[in-house]
Amino acid sequence: MSGTEDLRVAVLGVGVMGADHVDRINRRISGARVTVISDVSAERAAEVGASAPDAQLVVDPFEAIAVEDVDAVLLATPSAVHAEQALACVNAGKPVLCEKPLATDSESALEIVRREAELGRRLVQVGFMRRFDHEHQRLKSLIDAGELGQPLVMHCVHRNPAVPPQCDSAAVIWNSVVHEIDATRYLLSEEVMAITVLRPTPSSHAEEGLQDPQLVILETETGRMVDIEAFVTSGVGYEVRTEVVGERGSAMIGLDVGLVRRTDPGRWGGQITPGFRERFGQAYDNEVQRWVDAVRAGGGTGDCVDGPGAWDGYAAAAVCTAGIRSLETWDRIEVDMVPRSTVGGSGSAGVAPEQPE
Repeated sequence: MSGTEDLRVAVLGVGVMGADHVDRINRRISGARVTVISDVSAERAAEVGASAPDAQLVVDPFEAIAVEDVDAVLLATPSAVHAEQALACVNAGKPVLCEKPLATDSESALEIVRREAELGRRLVQVGFMRRFDHEHQRLKSLIDAGELGQPLVMHCVHRNPAVPPQCDSAAVIWNSVVHEIDATRYLLSEEVMAITVLRPTPSSHAEEGLQDPQLVILETETGRMVDIEAFVTSGVGYEVRTEVVGERGSAMIGLDVGLVRRTDPGRWGGQITPGFRERFGQAYDNEVQRWVDAVRAGGGTGDCVDGPGAWDGYAAAAVCTAGIRSLETWDRIEVDMVPRSTVGGSGSAGVAPEQPE
């Protein structure tokens, strides 16, 4: 691929998220086109592929990665297969944007970090899209500028109106709480050292086997604490809020303060964001565009990441792994991570510089 040619992208997994990404690349991203679509459902792949007529359909994901007409891969397959497929991309020397989580166990994520370090080239970007959200970026700038003083605690809310029937208690941590874990590392610029998962009275709307809501306490390396309410069957809307409390003030994002109405008889209010697309559509667009730009700039030998990398995926997986143990034991669990210095360069807790809008 030359610097003037479109990036040829294979999209693996075209469920809700993957289909969104195909549409995003087709209609809102410059410098890229979808050339391969892969999914376990041939019918679903064909349906999504109708919007990308130049893309070939390849059922086997590993064959899709190996197709010559593919420069980079976007992984939106089920979480359990992310690690094996991301590692295949690295071994093939192909840049990959992997939806969270990078892996559903910390050892598999660490294997990817180490393999990438052996190659001496950053190929893995992880889909923690909140780092590309304007509100999160503004909060990060406020903290880094010292306007709140030293951050002391952080409060997070993550509510979904509903989840698929197969969602269990562990999936809440791997698929929802994982975002708050990365947001903690991003906003506070330090690692999470311990996690406690508490189990309040479950909602009657939660399927059997699903502990919902969950209250999660994170402890960072300097002693800051973060509380997270994860409630994925709220039945209300999609709510993601973050408040940082510092020595000289506090700041909150995610209030959905658009139009506020006052009506009879004495009611006032607005409308809660119905889903993740409405809340984070801009962030997904920015994330994919900057990834495409980074891969094209990296060419065939340079780094291909502009955002959270393999180390960030590993760090989040390590905290989630500890969180699963806490969920099972009701105990505070310390996070087991290798020292950052023992692995080669592969991302950081920070975020890539903002691009002009």
